[in-house]
Amino acid sequence: SHARSWLTHTPTPPPRSPYPAEKHLVLLRDGRTLIGYLRSIDQFANLVLHQTVERIHVGKKYGDIPRGIFVVRGENVVLLGEIDLEKESDTPLQQVSIEEILEEQRVEQQARQESEKLKVQALKERGLSVPRADTLDEY
Repeated sequence: SHARSWLTHTPTPPPRSPYPAEKHLVLLRDGRTLIGYLRSIDQFANLVLHQTVERIHVGKKYGDIPRGIFVVRGENVVLLGEIDLEKESDTPLQQVSIEEILEEQRVEQQARQESEKLKVQALKERGLSVPRADTLDEY
């Protein structure tokens, strides 16, 4: 009978977050986009997402890389927004595989680097020097 009373005892649930577990989009300072369920957030915008995916956009295509539970320091958050689940599926964007989106991203980055090189070259020919992009802080 002791075992029975133990079984019927329901443990108290953990305290609920004041924020319902809604799907949120988080834009990070390094340009990455995360989508997940907001589990916790504090006054510094430190947050915990679960069932997180990192979404990569290239042109009209996107791919989602599963990232699980994600803890983000508030100073890295540029934007946090709730996703309207009804409107989420209504998008002109096409979802592709992780491999495909990573390849598209690689090609896009290569093209960007090439065009940067051409710009720098053109400016050098005109006798102008350009501070190297990697020596500048992005923000």
